[in-house]
Amino acid sequence: LNQYHRGSGYISKMADASPSQDTEPLSKKALKKQQKEEEKAKRKAEAAAKAEAAAREQKAAEEAGDISKGMYGVLPTVQSTERTGRVWTAIGQLTSALVGQRVLVRARVHTTRATAKQCFILLRQQHFTVQGIVYVSDVVSKPMVRFTGNLNREAIIDAEGELKASPEKVTSSTQEDVELHIDRLFVVSDSLPKLPLQLDDATRSRVGGEQEESGPAGFVNQDVRLDNRIIDLRTVTNQAIFRLQAGVCRLFREYLMSEGFVEIHTPKIISAASEGGANVFEVSYFKGSAYLAQSPQLYKQMALAADFEKVFTIGAVFRAEDSNTHRHLTEFVGVDAEMTFKEHYHEVLDVLDKMFVHIFKGLRDQYATEIATVRKQYPAEPFKFLEPSLRLKYSEGVKMLREAGVEMGDEEDLSTPSEKLLGRLIKEKYDTDFYMLDNYPLAVRPFYTMPNPHDPVHVFLRF
Repeated sequence: LNQYHRGSGYISKMADASPSQDTEPLSKKALKKQQKEEEKAKRKAEAAAKAEAAAREQKAAEEAGDISKGMYGVLPTVQSTERTGRVWTAIGQLTSALVGQRVLVRARVHTTRATAKQCFILLRQQHFTVQGIVYVSDVVSKPMVRFTGNLNREAIIDAEGELKASPEKVTSSTQEDVELHIDRLFVVSDSLPKLPLQLDDATRSRVGGEQEESGPAGFVNQDVRLDNRIIDLRTVTNQAIFRLQAGVCRLFREYLMSEGFVEIHTPKIISAASEGGANVFEVSYFKGSAYLAQSPQLYKQMALAADFEKVFTIGAVFRAEDSNTHRHLTEFVGVDAEMTFKEHYHEVLDVLDKMFVHIFKGLRDQYATEIATVRKQYPAEPFKFLEPSLRLKYSEGVKMLREAGVEMGDEEDLSTPSEKLLGRLIKEKYDTDFYMLDNYPLAVRPFYTMPNPHDPVHVFLRF
């Protein structure tokens, strides 16, 4: 090993592996060039060291005189050691009515955008968001601004400050008319710096068709969503969808109970297939076999025979249907109602009509925010319905389809394309998305349905 010392550094050249060959020294020009490069690297390293030392000194000086010391940081793990009596305000309640008041919120960090002296932070709680701002002032220091800008997305924080009217609408948040001027901020539960998916990508609208399996940049594929379902469910769209689902069940239950219906809970593990056929899941049951219920129908009918008169149930339904369409599900939540009638099955139809209208009106009036949230990602026209609902005979529907060019017989069942077309035709003619189709052909209905005494070839109804 030959070493050529140059000032405080040195150049080393490894001798050739062959002992018979002599090592050739570097030329003077090469040595001079090497020396310049070493001196340049040395000066660069010294400058970096000085800058780092200066930054440490500045940071130490700032922290020593940090006017916000104790007003921000990371909280210890919540261990139920005490109750302080503090009151947290839900982000959805941050409106103009609270402007000028100090509020405390607990939320996730959705995004941050920082400069040297201020940081904008979008706070998210379920499907509500509000813009917060931390800026250098008499009570907020640069270190606090820097701390806020370095927060990880999805971290849970406590933020406290004065709620002020925003100078212009904050279109990126649900609470558009207000913003929170934060002077206290603590991390309650941190998150990883790098997440498997970004919520902004998971809520991006896909107008123009479904993405390919590989997915364009900026979208989150279904496999990534399912592998990280906890994070995926945090999106404002999914939060709204689950609330709409809960709203449908509540409104369904609310109306039927007001009409004297009794809620019942039916078995889901049964000894025999409830509807026959092969589309049933068989499961081991101790030393024997059992089946997952395909329908609560039998139990509803038993309840009526037991003089309950009006019953309903909300529960899981299992169908072993090996079909990859949006109309075939192996598991879904069914909302089922059953009632006796005195003279005519239209008594049942009247109740169902009012029930659906009650649900539609309740969703429209009580869940407008959730519907608007879903529409941002999945654009759709407002749902339209009539009160009372439109009722058509099957023959009238067939007539409309024939006039539109569809060839079908009087007793032929509606195909999926025909159903979709009929829905569009009815929307154009009656301006409603919901209708009832009555008097179905007996030929396409099960054997146990009762024929229409005035028209024996027709029976039943369809929505």
